[in-house]
Amino acid sequence: MALMATTRTQLSRLLSRTLTRPGFIAFNGSIRRPEAPPVHRNFSSSAAAAAVVPQREPMGVKEYEDYRRSLYGDITHKALLVDAAGTLLAPSQPMAQIYREIGEKYGVQYSEAEILNRYRRAYAQPWGKSRLRYVNDGRPFWQYIVSSSTGCSDAQYFEEVYNYYTTDKAWHLCDPEAEKVFMALRKAGVKLAVVSNFDTRLRPLLRALNCEHWFDAVAVSAEVEAEKPNPTIFVKACELLGIKPEEAVHVGDDRRNDVWGARDAGCDAWLWGSDVHSFKEICDNFWCN
Repeated sequence: MALMATTRTQLSRLLSRTLTRPGFIAFNGSIRRPEAPPVHRNFSSSAAAAAVVPQREPMGVKEYEDYRRSLYGDITHKALLVDAAGTLLAPSQPMAQIYREIGEKYGVQYSEAEILNRYRRAYAQPWGKSRLRYVNDGRPFWQYIVSSSTGCSDAQYFEEVYNYYTTDKAWHLCDPEAEKVFMALRKAGVKLAVVSNFDTRLRPLLRALNCEHWFDAVAVSAEVEAEKPNPTIFVKACELLGIKPEEAVHVGDDRRNDVWGARDAGCDAWLWGSDVHSFKEICDNFWCN
């Protein structure tokens, strides 16, 4: 099936919601607030891509359309990039509940509310000189988070919590029709990739959920050594798919990390839960008619 170009009306509908949605609390308890969208830049190195993007006044819908058209013309999307946690996957139980339930036998006495508050404070703190939280298996970062959230530094407790989040018991697919839709997208000739701030547990987790084979590529921050909103990770995903960034659209649940990070790499971007609410909606509107 021939790939369909995004129409002006569809893009206007998507962008109008993207640019007006207020701040929200993400799945992991961290607070995300809207910022001014960055403009596209070309990056020739990871060092350049890691540069801090200055804040700018938000573009209007027509301005953003005209801006992309001036760069790329009428683009036909050839690939769909998908965020993992919060878009493709969701925790099956609240984090604070799991930390408390597993922690009871290790002497954790904090309530779920207190664990959540402590988690948010710890997660919001700067992490290390490199600013990369998820390095390799991410254990040092998560040890800090678990102990800060619960007051328990028992190594056995940490390992039990850490290993739990590598299983299909801990996660489920956000969209129950995901498999059917992704197979339809592949049949339509759309290239697919996961782009995620995650440690190296992501690949075994996707295998445990029996969805790794849906994707042509997986770009994990722990492997790429760049975390969203750094555009390097999006550029890497496009390289793995063999496409140009402007030929991809990224879908994720975080305005700063997913929408503005992807746009700064040159990709189009839609906010999950606002611009689009299901993968079927994406498929029906843009590729699978």
